[in-house]
Parts: sequence; structure tokens; C-alpha cells
Amino acid sequence: MRKVAVIILNWNGERLLREFLPSVVRRTNPELGRVVVVDNCSTDGSWACLENEFPEVERVAFEKNFGFAGGYNRAIGLVKEEYVVLLNSDVEVAEGWLEPLVEALEENGELVAVQPKVLAYKDRKRFEYAGACGGYIDWLGFPFCRGRIMDHTEEDVGQYDKPAEVFWATGAALCVRREAYLRAGGLDEAFFAHMEEIDLCWRLKNNSWKLAVVPSSQVWHLGGGSLPMNHPKKLFLNYRNNLLMLYKNLERKTGKRVLFVRFWLDCLAMAVFFVKGEFANAKSVCRAYRDYFKMRKNYTPAADCHQLSGVYKGSIVVAYFLRGRKKFSQIRF
Repeated sequence: MRKVAVIILNWNGERLLREFLPSVVRRTNPELGRVVVVDNCSTDGSWACLENEFPEVERVAFEKNFGFAGGYNRAIGLVKEEYVVLLNSDVEVAEGWLEPLVEALEENGELVAVQPKVLAYKDRKRFEYAGACGGYIDWLGFPFCRGRIMDHTEEDVGQYDKPAEVFWATGAALCVRREAYLRAGGLDEAFFAHMEEIDLCWRLKNNSWKLAVVPSSQVWHLGGGSLPMNHPKKLFLNYRNNLLMLYKNLERKTGKRVLFVRFWLDCLAMAVFFVKGEFANAKSVCRAYRDYFKMRKNYTPAADCHQLSGVYKGSIVVAYFLRGRKKFSQIRF
């Protein structure tokens, strides 16, 4: 049996399938991995497109839209391969992209998941926002990447071509050990979308696993296909899920301290939205806290949070806005 199932979750992505699926089919070694497209109850012509234009690709149809997290959890439960790749439907892959990811996992038994270098599809020499060259967080839970600080992405000139241990790996192209994924509970379906891969990676790290970026594997990600960066719904999901992630994965005493500081910082952010006249965004922060307080009763804080490699002890917000540090190489861990 092949070692890898490359799973692409699709929802109303007929255009994206035509544009991106050919590279995945052509550049994925069929002796190493099989490509499976899982349709999240699309209402466009996605299924007909797959049947007529990609008959060689395996297809699974769900009866409802389970969201990003729920869709992948169910899909991964259906396959039997040792490794699975969660690959966004708007990703073009390079020739030989899969082999380095599998080799890294095969050579290091402590690694549970790896990601490739992720570049922007529309600006192919620049890192892409969602994952870039490996993910990190600061002590307050704000994520950033090698190659991307806040909304600033760097040009790729080989500065991050060495493999590195990371705190989180992007869900746009995540290669993970299937058994470990299932044992950790998979992606949190209550999140629906946004931050769920960081939460999963944190849970894996709390179970003593390690994660890495393997830059010799390369993909190009379109990104921003679901909601614009500043959309109030995206802001709501990012704030709510980030708070839940902190509550779940920090031990109780540390979590109380971090969430106390976050509350006042988020109040400040809400005030800034009001001053700028962005009332929908201010409301999104309020809604995020309302939902967070309702939902946190469903979780128990981690008993131990002992493996914190990849956490910046300072504030990435302060580093970026007050100290002008826009490159990962300027951040001192």
C-alpha cells in the first residue's frame, strides 16, 4: 500500500479544481501517494468537473458541509495510509514536492508533522501569508511565520532554506502521521474554520511530538479564497478560536495570566476599531468574547504545557508596530 493519502477538501471550488488539481495529479508520485478529493456538499459543478475532467482522481462526497475541520476529520478517518497530507484546493505543488516531507518523517521518529515552503501563487518569489516557511506564536498566542510577520511577507531569497523545528505547521499543506492525528482528536470541529491547525499542532506538542518545516519541498498557495483578510466574520473566528486555543492548551495558572493580559489588549483593539469607524470589526471582537465564554466550559486546560519551543517570549505586536521588526530574522527568541 502507498504511504500517503493526499486529501483535498473541496467546497464549491470548481474553478480552483480546474486551475490547481492538474499540478497535484501530475507532480505527485503515484507510487508514494494517492490523491483523494473530498467534496463538502458543493452546490456548483465541482462533482461533474471531477467526474468528467479528472476521472483518474479518487472522489468522496459528503452529504453536508462539515467545514474545514469536520471535513478533514471525516476524510482522514476513511483512509488507511500511514501519512496524510491536508492540501488546500488552491495550492500548486512543485515537482517532487511530496518526497522530502515523507523522508523527514521517516528519518526522525520524534517528528509528527511537517510542512513545505509556502510561496504566494500570484507573487511567486514572495512567501505566502498562511504558513510561509513555518509557524510560531508569541507568549500571548499571536501567530507569525518565518517569512511573514503580521501582514508583511518577505521575498524568498533562500534565507530560510534550512529545515527547522516550528511551533505550528500550516493547514494549507500539512503532512502528518495519521495515527497521531487521530489520537490527538484531529482538528477541533467547534472552531469550524481558522486557527484549527495551530490548535492541533499545540496539542501534538503537548504530547511531546515535534513539528518542522522542510523547505526543499515547495508549493504555491493562492490564499484568501474564502474570506478577505479584514472581513468581520474572519476577524470573529480568529479572535474566538485564538482565545479557545489558549484556554485549552495552556495549563490553568499560566492560562489565567495570559488571558487576563489578552482581554485588556483586545479591549484596546476594539476601541481602535471604533475610533476608525470600523464598527463591524469592533462588534466581531465582542461576539468573539461572548462565544468564547460560552464555549470554554466544554474544555479542560492542559495538565502540562512543557514543550514550548517556537514560542517568542516577547510580543510580536510590539516588535512589529513599535520596533519596526518586519522580518523573522529580526526576532530574537
